Amino acid sequence: MPPTVLVTGANGFLGRHIVAELLGRNYGVRALVRPQNHAAGSALPPLQHLPIECHEGDLSQPATLAGAAAGCTAIIHAAAMAQVNPARNPAVWAANDTGTQAVLDLARQARIERFVYVGTANVFGFGTQAQPGNETRPFAGARYGLDYMDSKHAATQRVQRAVAEWQLPAVLVHPTFMLGPGDAKPTSNALLLELYRGRLLGYPAGGKNYVHVRDVAVATVNALNLGRVGESYILGNQNMSYQAAFSLMAHIMGVPVPRWPIPAAVAQAYGAACDLKFRLSGRPAQLNSAMVAVANDGHYFSAQKAIAELSMPQTPLEQAIREAFDWFKNNRYV
Repeated sequence: MPPTVLVTGANGFLGRHIVAELLGRNYGVRALVRPQNHAAGSALPPLQHLPIECHEGDLSQPATLAGAAAGCTAIIHAAAMAQVNPARNPAVWAANDTGTQAVLDLARQARIERFVYVGTANVFGFGTQAQPGNETRPFAGARYGLDYMDSKHAATQRVQRAVAEWQLPAVLVHPTFMLGPGDAKPTSNALLLELYRGRLLGYPAGGKNYVHVRDVAVATVNALNLGRVGESYILGNQNMSYQAAFSLMAHIMGVPVPRWPIPAAVAQAYGAACDLKFRLSGRPAQLNSAMVAVANDGHYFSAQKAIAELSMPQTPLEQAIREAFDWFKNNRYV
């Protein structure tokens, strides 16, 4: 029988692509998913009708994970809460940091032969387009005050300690900003919908690294056999300013290009106003000052290490945008 891999977060945007990649290589798949409301007829649309096992469990309740890894030779831990608004949220820590410890304990008990941890490139220091950040640069995200970045950094340290202290056979992969089809929630691809609907009138001062979600899935599954234990790999592709990226996205979707630069000071003032609204109402505003600070910076990274050691593909960003938009159209999001 083929080896079985436990995948956490299997019904998420990246998770469903990881599952498809595993099945395409004849791995057995056990999906760890949150408990479903069966009484209300709830199901797992991304995973329905696939030849996989499902184990319902909650990372914040380790007792529910008992037996989840039984018979598995590897774990891909892709579950995470990527919420950034509000900037501070204990639930983010429970999912990303405490939850990672629960999966590490599960791996230790099951004597897993390979553990692939899916982090984020934001646990490393970013650079410029000319000199992008890489895996050697220390965490620079603490300046923002975002529990998402801080919790993912803490979780990465947990995995690294497990490698050092009890020889966990782990490889760590860290995606940048993922685009592509199948983002049902939607998550990162919501940016395309906002642009399509004319809600982005301008562009922030910064930029980021973009990558096709399928390339991330391929490199993540490759890490089951490639890569060095204890090493981190940034999974990315193209560095672009927001101005250039929004222009490309708009052209592909056939909508007007946002033409107005948003000065950093203006964006900061708006972020501060949103923070005040949140403090007064208790409800998150459209964004917050931490999100503004991130958008004003250039979060540029190099994926050369992953290309060399994990055989990571580099699908053109244009294809990722087009496939994402086509999926939204075919599924009546637009």
